[in-house]
Amino acid sequence: MSNPFLEDWSTPFGIPPFGQIENTDFRPAFEMAIAEWRAEIEVIATNPTEPSFANTITALELSGERLDKVAGVFFNLCSSDSSPELQEIEAEIAPVLARNSAEINMDTRLFAKINALYEAGDTLGLTPEQARVLKLYHEGYVRAGAKLDDAGRARMTAIMERLAALGAAFSKNLLADEADLEVVIDDWADLAGLPESLIEAAAKAAEDKGKPGKFAITASRSSMEPFLQFAERRDLREAAWRAFVARGEGRAETATADIIAETMTLRQERARLLGFETFAHYKLDNQMAKKPENVAGLLERVWDRASASAVREREKLQALAAEEGGNHPIEPWDWAFYAEKLRKRDLNLDDAEVKPYMQLDTMIEAAFDTANKLFGLSFAELPDAPRHHKDARVWEVTGRGGEHIGVFIGDYFARPSKRSGAWMSTFRDQHKLSGEVRPIVVNTMNFSKPAAGGAALLTFDDARTLFHEFGHGLHGLMSDVSYPRISGTSVARDFVELPSQLYEHWLMEPSLLRRFARHVETDEAMPDDLLEKLRKAQTFDKGGETVQYLASAIVDLELHRSEISDDFDPAAFERETLARIGMPDGLAMRHRTPHFAHVFSGDGYSSGYYSYMWSEVMDADAFGAFEEAGDAFDRKTADALAEHIYTAGGQRDPEAAYAAFRGRGPEPDALLRRRGLLDDAA
Repeated sequence: MSNPFLEDWSTPFGIPPFGQIENTDFRPAFEMAIAEWRAEIEVIATNPTEPSFANTITALELSGERLDKVAGVFFNLCSSDSSPELQEIEAEIAPVLARNSAEINMDTRLFAKINALYEAGDTLGLTPEQARVLKLYHEGYVRAGAKLDDAGRARMTAIMERLAALGAAFSKNLLADEADLEVVIDDWADLAGLPESLIEAAAKAAEDKGKPGKFAITASRSSMEPFLQFAERRDLREAAWRAFVARGEGRAETATADIIAETMTLRQERARLLGFETFAHYKLDNQMAKKPENVAGLLERVWDRASASAVREREKLQALAAEEGGNHPIEPWDWAFYAEKLRKRDLNLDDAEVKPYMQLDTMIEAAFDTANKLFGLSFAELPDAPRHHKDARVWEVTGRGGEHIGVFIGDYFARPSKRSGAWMSTFRDQHKLSGEVRPIVVNTMNFSKPAAGGAALLTFDDARTLFHEFGHGLHGLMSDVSYPRISGTSVARDFVELPSQLYEHWLMEPSLLRRFARHVETDEAMPDDLLEKLRKAQTFDKGGETVQYLASAIVDLELHRSEISDDFDPAAFERETLARIGMPDGLAMRHRTPHFAHVFSGDGYSSGYYSYMWSEVMDADAFGAFEEAGDAFDRKTADALAEHIYTAGGQRDPEAAYAAFRGRGPEPDALLRRRGLLDDAA
């Protein structure tokens, strides 16, 4: 039976032949790929010759190539263009993959070989990169449970299988809630205050949902956040906000509380099987932070300043509301609305004034141009290349000498089949073990799609998100390592956000904005006075924004370093934690527990949502290297950044990688200075 995954791909640069792939291809492809992988593993495990780096580590690195190909396509589609059929397959295959991975990562025969190599250490004559890969393999097997007894390994396998099923169920429920979430408006009077671009996007969203002539505000942050920012109808803002924050708990059939409770119980058991006090202790043990106490220290230090700042901001917002006749306390559905008014009054800055200059196409060009100036990369669009969705765009990326670097795919618009948020992933990772394998990287966003013929306009925060994810994309594209284990973004979770958050800094470069921030109708460059107001806005009343992020990070950390009882109630835990830390009135978490996909769609960011702030300490400090050089595009500094951060993958310990670039460790005050909180007393 013909199956694209069982054939060689003759597409440009080996891009998956999406037009030939049917949903019915995935089950048989997974079955064959898993069988191949297990057979390859068995050959390695039963090899009678003395273990060597080549016959053990390199062989493990090369195993499962077909499975990587199938999984790369499948899980990207599950996130960006899902369907009930794909969700059904995911519910079946996720536990199977988890069980197989757990069994292989706890195979005592393999671990005996890896452990023998690890103990031989310096006598093996390994390169620094090989030594790093060996260390990570040994650490990975120990952390997976390879040292457990038979009963422990069996239990760990069952736990991992069940956790994978729970993650898939959480994602399915959340996607269903987000696909159905909408605030439908059919009276033009109810659109008062909304910018024209949002009205057009809402009309397009309603039409796509089969409601022509109406206007729909959806779960996409590019739809919801500007609605809360500009809509004059307070009751509609409240209805939209309540629907948005109730994702994952508003309907019994898509509620996530039971999924979260079971997930937390199993994570706790997993950590204790491995000898750790809590799951947070387990998760952070091999990260830069090392211990939950270190994370808590950073979060508490910033919280004290941010919450004090937020209280002062709320007082300003309350006064402004009173001036306008608002006889009500500032609620979460009021904060963005009055903050926008305050910013307009105090800075004379209106987001609606900025948005016409932030066209999606020109912001993409700006991100590309920055990569060209810093790293010599060029981007040539491939209009006829295969793509996983008709809205996606594909570019070939080349280096200074014209050499092929990789393929970049941008998938920018929201749709019901796509989960919310923004992220970077890959269809293929870079490595050199089977020839020069170059990456295929994808950035996925959820910007509002314009009406036919219209330009997609972004808020400044949208543009920052685009630069952020493109920073991740460059981390994957520029990777130049030999081993898949350390390719691209395969670094510590609290280091992985450095390349992305650092890249955001270039969006504020005046020379870049003058070239690419051009008015959608007149093509005039953004005026200097507007540029200056934007610059000031970066530190204007950031307390509330910081509190919203920190609240999510603190709840995540506390969840995973607390005792989980049999009657654990995630919603009650969230309320109690926010009360204990003194959550300022009028604000809510950026990601509430019932829909916290970072933490519960998988365990990638579990105990790790803090990593954005941990990395911000580094990114704020790292951009200082360019400031000290007197040029945001200084070639020498950019070359060092490429060498030690963007191309290096996980070749080095994160602390050593950062010090190699900066010449020292990061200075924490750079974060507070960036957020305008350094002088706040707390």
